[in-house]
Amino acid sequence: MRKRATAKEVAEAAGVSKWTVIRAFTPGASIADASRQKVLQAAEALNYSPNLLARSLATNITHQVAVFVDDFTNPHKLPVLEMLTERLQAEGLLTVLININRHFDHVHALINADQRQFDAVILFGTAFREETLGDRRLGRGLPPMFVLARDSQIPGVPAIACDTEVALNEIVEYLFDKGYRRPGFMTGARTLSTALGRRRHFANCWRQKGIDGVMELTAERYSAQAGAEAARAYLSDSPPGSRIDVLMCENDILALGAMDVVRSEFGLRVPHDLAVVGFDNIELGGGPAYGLTSYEQPTEKMIDAIVGMITGERASETIAFPGSMIRRLSA
Repeated sequence: MRKRATAKEVAEAAGVSKWTVIRAFTPGASIADASRQKVLQAAEALNYSPNLLARSLATNITHQVAVFVDDFTNPHKLPVLEMLTERLQAEGLLTVLININRHFDHVHALINADQRQFDAVILFGTAFREETLGDRRLGRGLPPMFVLARDSQIPGVPAIACDTEVALNEIVEYLFDKGYRRPGFMTGARTLSTALGRRRHFANCWRQKGIDGVMELTAERYSAQAGAEAARAYLSDSPPGSRIDVLMCENDILALGAMDVVRSEFGLRVPHDLAVVGFDNIELGGGPAYGLTSYEQPTEKMIDAIVGMITGERASETIAFPGSMIRRLSA
């Protein structure tokens, strides 16, 4: 392997000191333009690039951001991760993806983040309660944390999300105007669902319309199969005359699984016998096979905000942006 050029070698080639080379590659450092140009020309000739690891040891800034994810079956995750990592990379920040699962929980992930001196941690589609931070295995020097696309359950940890109350109010207004009066709501796993707040706001909005007792269907996880299983269990146990007339699902992938069962196994027409609504507006749901009515999160605004907070360009605070109702044929 070819030996990596050093700052000392660049300094000798440019006829400057090693510290001048370091200043030339340090944003905002004081250095004369003529000296900077000498360094850059020598660096290009030697194919030199700064050793960020060595720099991080001196500055305690690693330019690395950890993203915690615990749900990989939701198709909505990938395009958001693509946009998030692109924006972080544009700011010179490396993204490290950490899989939260039964073998590697939040505590272990936070210990790992602390040991690697990440500049920030983004909790994307995952949440934990304040007591997790009290685990005795954790040190006191944890990096700044941010919650993306979910309400924060931890005081002092900002959440950047879609405005759930506005979204569910718009959805219920639309469904009520369409004439639906027997609503149901399908949640995902309760530990994750609570932090979304969609079920609570959905029920509150219908209550304001004079309709209590929203039927609740529970899926074990966020997947099409789980959505299908929850819909199958409900329809099997409910006589046709007493069934709900509209099913709001906590996200699109649950809604697609439910629609498959509603149409293929029970022969029901969507939306004439049972309307179905999702949340996220994934690409598959908008295709002709489903025509799913959904709600699109303001992903670009959310990512711009969280990246701005990480880079210090805007104050760190909890903020919620309104999204957009996407009306299609399923409701």
